[in-house]
Amino acid sequence: MTPKSFLLDESMHAYLLAHSAPVTEVQRALIDETAALGGVARMQIAPEQGALMALLVRLTGAQEAIEIGTFTGYSALCIAHALPAPPHGRLICCDVSEEWTSIGRKYWQQAGVDDRIDLRIGPALETIESLAGLEQFDIAFIDADKGNYGNYYEALLPRMRPNGLILVDNVLWSGAVVDPANQDGDTIAIRAFNDMVAADDRVESVILPVADGLTLIRKR
Repeated sequence: MTPKSFLLDESMHAYLLAHSAPVTEVQRALIDETAALGGVARMQIAPEQGALMALLVRLTGAQEAIEIGTFTGYSALCIAHALPAPPHGRLICCDVSEEWTSIGRKYWQQAGVDDRIDLRIGPALETIESLAGLEQFDIAFIDADKGNYGNYYEALLPRMRPNGLILVDNVLWSGAVVDPANQDGDTIAIRAFNDMVAADDRVESVILPVADGLTLIRKR
């Protein structure tokens, strides 16, 4: 597998994977089918990131989870596998693509975790707004359109339990966040989001150089 991280070469990435939680046969099949889509496959999270996210789900004892941006379902597969079995574990997946998420559905079923996943097709902000109650989620993952990162964060934070964990992908953006010459819309949006979280006293956060950059945000 080609490393998603701009900080790793292929040999270091191979070593990292060989000494981490192994990729399952179902996960490997999903990775391969997604890779066959071509360049868009870069939207899939890296396997080492999936392993870390699953570990965080288990460490926090999370039961209620939500993700914004599902793509072909690899992140959902990792999160759902780490959740407890129903009725205690549930992952709400928010995405706008029937085509891409339909790929994930069959692998969720093969892995036996489809009964933990509640896929909602439609704009994520509308889906979040439709949810009843506050402080209901233990863990959340944001990996969707970068211009809305701040909006997703503000919509989710009131719905996170105290000590709830929000994970946010692509926060280093292949290093573009520190390149002053890069002024494209997504880069500007990610910089603004990173600045917002760093200044937010409602949370504590850390950016990890995992894959394309992963922020861990704990609600105080």
